[in-house]
Amino acid sequence: MDEILYEAQRQGRISFYMTHYGEEAMIGSAAALESQDVVYGQYREAFMLLYRGFTIDDCMNQCFSNALDGGKGRQMPVHYGSKEHNFQTISSPLGTQIPQAAGAAYALKLNGDKQAVTICYFGEGAASEGDFHAGLNMAATLNCPVIFFCRNNGFAISTPSSEQYKGDGIAPRGIGYGIDTVCVDGNDAFAVYNATKAARAIAVNENKPVLIEAMTYRVGHHSTSDDSTKYRDRKEVEERAKFDNPITRLRRHMELQGWWDQQKEDELRKEIRKTVLTKFAAAEKKPKPGLQELFNDVYDEIPPSLAMQRDELDQLIKKYPEYYTTHEYASSSLK
Repeated sequence: MDEILYEAQRQGRISFYMTHYGEEAMIGSAAALESQDVVYGQYREAFMLLYRGFTIDDCMNQCFSNALDGGKGRQMPVHYGSKEHNFQTISSPLGTQIPQAAGAAYALKLNGDKQAVTICYFGEGAASEGDFHAGLNMAATLNCPVIFFCRNNGFAISTPSSEQYKGDGIAPRGIGYGIDTVCVDGNDAFAVYNATKAARAIAVNENKPVLIEAMTYRVGHHSTSDDSTKYRDRKEVEERAKFDNPITRLRRHMELQGWWDQQKEDELRKEIRKTVLTKFAAAEKKPKPGLQELFNDVYDEIPPSLAMQRDELDQLIKKYPEYYTTHEYASSSLK
């Protein structure tokens, strides 16, 4: 899916995309959680949604911002959200989700929900934001059942970790706030799973936060707006992708156990690619959300000032149809 949608952006068919290359082992954290746990993502957490039942159709509809997009076309691609899957809508500004996750965990605690936690994903670059410190301090002092999950992939867009901080990663900061902390191999799906499982047990049973730092490497570009060859050696990326690839490591383990082989690998890849391309084609053909969605959901009831703007747009569309084509939208009605 990453490969197809990345290339689609390069062809101008969607506006933006971010891949998960090199960080695929994070799916171990999804397997360690329960469905009632509330997720606050940053932007490389599609694995969590897919693990919980968010479909490829749902991903495609969101990235194309069509009429079936749960966000009604109001978000950038890969900014997923799903109430059904307890996944809070992703926000572009870095770090905003950290204090939000602490607050949501505090709410769970106040409501007496002792079987659910919140988990908050962010990169080591976001840990340089003030929200990181506010969120961790709040969680620590209020004993909030939240898991802070830092994906340390080595780069904050173009800034290497060596230029971000002088300390030994992000983990020591958790210790400084009095938070139980663990640093794990972020390219080992089993290590990620075990660390998250243990962190959840602490958060649920002891009502307190835990910080996980997963050491990994971002193989892909930061996003389709980035060219990482401008700030890192291509050979370095190729070597990491070849020798410390989370998927390759898991596959070799499965082969040694007799659970997997090349034939199964080829068959699965062929089947998945066909499925993704079919879903991609279907989503691309669907109309955009109805024009009325420009004005819905901001207020419980549309105020007079917004109603005036809506009526003015309606008049302009009718007066100048040659300039305001509406055939690409699910509905041209503004009311």
